Amino acid sequence: MNFQRGRFREEPEINLIPMIDVLLVILIFLMITTTYSKFSGLEINLPTADASAKPDQPTEVDVVVTTAGDVLVNRAALGARDVASIAAALRRAAGGKDLMVVINADAKATHQSVIDVMQASQQAGLPRISFATQGPAK
Repeated sequence: MNFQRGRFREEPEINLIPMIDVLLVILIFLMITTTYSKFSGLEINLPTADASAKPDQPTEVDVVVTTAGDVLVNRAALGARDVASIAAALRRAAGGKDLMVVINADAKATHQSVIDVMQASQQAGLPRISFATQGPAK
């Protein structure tokens, strides 16, 4: 016998809002209590030696380009401004080593003279090029 025939029967449902609140509180608790430790590297004491220091060998070729377009390689002025003579001077200055070419160009030097130095460096077999700059005056 079914005595509840006329009564409306409610479907059971799960209320998600309290569950979301509990999960957020747990997440905040975990974030606060987690320790963020910084891993430090190993301390290594390197051995010492009393050997004499090796003489300093140049690691770069210094090229200066003036406002007038003159080129100086390791403070030695070149007579010509063409790419071939600059490349020959760079080869002599490098001495067969793979050195870095540092270009110190004046701010008012022509763009073409700097490009000529870069092209000469490539022809001389010195592909590593760097530009020297100076910071703003205070």
